[in-house]
Amino acid sequence: VQLQASGGGLVQPGGSLRLSCATSGFSFTYYGIGWFRQAPGKEREGISCINSKDGTAYYLDSVEGRFTASRDNAKNTAYLQMDSLKPEDTAVYYCAAGSPACHSGSYYYTREIEFDYWGQGTLVTVSS
Repeated sequence: VQLQASGGGLVQPGGSLRLSCATSGFSFTYYGIGWFRQAPGKEREGISCINSKDGTAYYLDSVEGRFTASRDNAKNTAYLQMDSLKPEDTAVYYCAAGSPACHSGSYYYTREIEFDYWGQGTLVTVSS
């Protein structure tokens, strides 16, 4: 099982980046794909999850409207388009595979323990 996040880098405030999560070794089309980030000195937080059924995505309030998750099942790859980036978005970003629906009823999966497979992260630095 492999998940590899890529696409990070240095960007100015207000800029954009597109992260990719290339996967192999498991049934990508079955799993929801979560995106997490860990800022320096902070805990890892779940920021988005895109389900496997119809591509509906869920977002942390602080990124909703700026970040857009998507997936290409033919390529076993997920994406996170990040626009209007802010310095507080600086973090290492990770992708992970978990529940197909990304939620159970009104409870949305955002904790690390709720995801089965993880990849290495990619660093995003937002700075002028």
